Amino acid sequence: MGELRLMKGNEAIGEAAIRAGVDAYFGYPITPQSEVIEYLMAEKPHERTGMVVLQAESEVASINMVYGAAATGKKVMTSSSSPGVSLMMEGVSYIAGAELPCVLVNVVRGGPGLGTIQPSQADYFQATKGGGHGDYRMIVLAPASVQEMSDFIKLAFELAFRYRNPAMILSDGVIGQMMEKVVLFDPIPRWTEEEIIKMSPWATTGKPLNRERNIITSLDLQPHVQEQRNIRLQNKYATIQEKEVRCEKIACDDAEYLIVAYGSSARIAQKALDIARAQGIRLGLLRAITLWPFPTKQIRELLGHVKGILTVELSSGQMVEDVRLAVEGRVNVEFYGRMGGMIYTPEEILGVLKAKIIGE
Repeated sequence: MGELRLMKGNEAIGEAAIRAGVDAYFGYPITPQSEVIEYLMAEKPHERTGMVVLQAESEVASINMVYGAAATGKKVMTSSSSPGVSLMMEGVSYIAGAELPCVLVNVVRGGPGLGTIQPSQADYFQATKGGGHGDYRMIVLAPASVQEMSDFIKLAFELAFRYRNPAMILSDGVIGQMMEKVVLFDPIPRWTEEEIIKMSPWATTGKPLNRERNIITSLDLQPHVQEQRNIRLQNKYATIQEKEVRCEKIACDDAEYLIVAYGSSARIAQKALDIARAQGIRLGLLRAITLWPFPTKQIRELLGHVKGILTVELSSGQMVEDVRLAVEGRVNVEFYGRMGGMIYTPEEILGVLKAKIIGE
């Protein structure tokens, strides 16, 4: 069993990065995720593993540092919060177009604009529908606990390198700031240069005599070549959709009604489920763990016995669109959300379910 600690979610991200054998972190402080870079600076990982931690002059600079380091086959990451992630979106599109692995963490705050430093889930569209320009996708993981903030760092890097694609951990101010017990995984040694050359033959590690140059770019001026690049990307995304969907089903086998939620909303919704079950209401919860690829098939599988679905999000309603696409009009799908950093209670959620779905 790994080491047990009481940690903030943001601190767990930092410790997990060190233990995952990350080579470099480039970032910039912004509430409510500043503890990530603060923890890394305080822990001095260059003394523990040789990991580089650098505060860039801006989010634009940090994502381009990630781009450059990722091109060498290194494990690299950044973290930010909503408006900071917006500044990174051009670089993310370049990284996706160049097919480079890296990890981004977004500890979401309320918006639009500067908004508030309080928690939100209103960056769902930005994370899952592109955010930057062009036909690209990020793998998006949604932790619902401090434990998953730690575990998903390792998972995000595994997926990023498996598919040569940026992966995002989409958290929020609740999970980032709360403290819980976390079992830390055993440290993974940083890759050697020899291991990188073997595992990532595409990387710019210096040209040996026995291969052509590796060129990292997202630019193809010839349209037929650019189209082939896009076709290759779309085929990769189809493979990810087929193989990498993750979700958690709670009390879904006999559920007449269903809540779909993710992250901190799913934790609150689970308490609403407990209250509903105690009242004799057969309520289930589907927690989306991968927001992209989205658990479309898993939702459809429940429609044979589910009469109605309530989607719960800390936004004006974003994931609800993907739920409705999955359902294809077969059952009623309603939405309940709070904005501006306001958090709902389990009783609120249950009340909305009764009013909008059950009809009480």
